[in-house]
Amino acid sequence: MGVMKNILFPNPKITLSKGIKMKQTLKTLIRTVKSIKGNSLAEFATTTALMATLAATAAPKLSEMSEGAKAEKSRNELDKMIKQAGQFYQDTADIEGRGRFPGQDKYDVEVGGGDNNAILADLVGDWTNGELTTAPTYTDYTGGDGSDWVSVFGKDNEDFPAPNGAYEKLYDDESISAGCNTCPRNEDGSAKDTKGRVEWKALFGGEVVGSQYQDGHFVYQVVAGGGSGGDTYPPTLYVADIENSTHFNNVLEP
Repeated sequence: MGVMKNILFPNPKITLSKGIKMKQTLKTLIRTVKSIKGNSLAEFATTTALMATLAATAAPKLSEMSEGAKAEKSRNELDKMIKQAGQFYQDTADIEGRGRFPGQDKYDVEVGGGDNNAILADLVGDWTNGELTTAPTYTDYTGGDGSDWVSVFGKDNEDFPAPNGAYEKLYDDESISAGCNTCPRNEDGSAKDTKGRVEWKALFGGEVVGSQYQDGHFVYQVVAGGGSGGDTYPPTLYVADIENSTHFNNVLEP
């Protein structure tokens, strides 16, 4: 009779040795796992409370940073408008003989409804001997003073329309002065389209610039220049963001 071979365990000694080593390895692993100490429930609760406290403390700071970034962006946009308007003034002086600002038919025509004193009262109030005697009046864009201001890019532009309340109040710049035979003309002799929203948009390469604020919107006024010959004086440009026109405004007098 032949010898029956152990097919499953051809070498019992080798298999036994491997089984012993596997058991030892398993015991070592169990001891290692048991030696690792996790956080207790109390420690976990303390950590969670600290994280919640830090989050609550950081939230106002993050909000302030966000508001600060919006304010800085709004001021930068107003500065850009002043810079572009200054270049526009110089270009029109070279081409038309007198410098003017976007929206003006000519240098001695106002845009909006106020004079220097009224606009300063809107933006900074009245001061006497270094003391504020009357607070700024244009602090609410739904108020009556809003009707003196004109939307820079058009109050109903698709990208950044004026907010409800301001839309109805803002001055309308749709009309072009009639009967002005010395106003800017196109090459064919027709009256040039001097609407502010058209000329402002051209200055920004056809783009519309919007306020960073939900209820913000860029507006402007131009106080007319005047005089003739050597006694002429230039117009004055005021720009503002109706989110807070007292804090977000700029002025240019060439």
